[in-house]
Amino acid sequence: MRYRTLGGTGLLVSEICLGTMTFGGSEGMWNAIGALDQSTADGIVARALDAGVNFLDTADVYSEGLSEQITGRAMVNSGRKRSDIVLATKVFGKVGQGVNDGGSSRGHIMDGVKASLKRLGTDYIDLYQIHGTDPITPIEETVRALDDLVRQGHVRYVGVSNWSAWRIMKALGIADQHGWTRLSTLQAYYTIAGRDLEREIAPLLEAEKLGLMVWSPLAGGLLSGKYDRDGKGPEGARRASFDFPPVNKGRAFDCIDVMREIGAARGVSVARIALAYVLAKRFVMSVIIGAKTIEQLDDNLAATEIQLTEEELRKLDAVSVLPAEYPGWMLERQGATRPKLG
Repeated sequence: MRYRTLGGTGLLVSEICLGTMTFGGSEGMWNAIGALDQSTADGIVARALDAGVNFLDTADVYSEGLSEQITGRAMVNSGRKRSDIVLATKVFGKVGQGVNDGGSSRGHIMDGVKASLKRLGTDYIDLYQIHGTDPITPIEETVRALDDLVRQGHVRYVGVSNWSAWRIMKALGIADQHGWTRLSTLQAYYTIAGRDLEREIAPLLEAEKLGLMVWSPLAGGLLSGKYDRDGKGPEGARRASFDFPPVNKGRAFDCIDVMREIGAARGVSVARIALAYVLAKRFVMSVIIGAKTIEQLDDNLAATEIQLTEEELRKLDAVSVLPAEYPGWMLERQGATRPKLG
């Protein structure tokens, strides 16, 4: 297992992060994602930790809070020291019927962290993330609340998820202006079939030294290679009906065809190639994997052992290249007139 710094900090996290969204789902969407009980979750967390993973990610909305409870108990049951685990969770989603039971207001953040700490059974959270974009709460209010949580010792680092580049940059500017805690991470969707964040967000992450945590690196299982172009999998099984995240299917299966070829030559699964491709990107800090079985976890963990060749990366880049889009094509055209440095 390789380790990378948490953004511009000195904290080291494994390049594979174990996501616990599969823990505890009892009905509806959460059941479809995963309904692992405490015993099964204990086994998966223990296996991940034994493999060198030191990074766990959950959220207050996963399985309506049960995921946090199971994750916290699994950490204790693993026998590991609390300081050996970097624990991340998130706040923003609706957690009750009240009008203020969601969002990124100071009120909801303060309520959310207390509830998460209780469910997780810990006295601090290593990385506390705003789980989504709140169009009505001033960014300054959110950044100030996060800074207060760091100063109070409830959390150690802060990040956001699913934010646009301009919003991230504004939050960083506000933090710098007031001397408040800077964002350290962004959690975002990124796959070989969905490279959109390379346009604006990836350059920002590199310039401002934020770490990227990739969610759904297999596009909800589509890039596992188990399904054909009609959505049929092993023994006629079909992919989950909620079909998330949205993916251009034709584009995705063109990528799968190339990954299947590379995987066959190496004797590994398509999923491993898809994960290895994401891990090869220099702006990626950690890739979040979720698992329902030990076998699935082991296959995903093995992606860290794959070093794609330059020729393999060239093929994968070519089949997944983003279509030209303004202002990108104009920036490239005008930038070509400047001398190449370094």
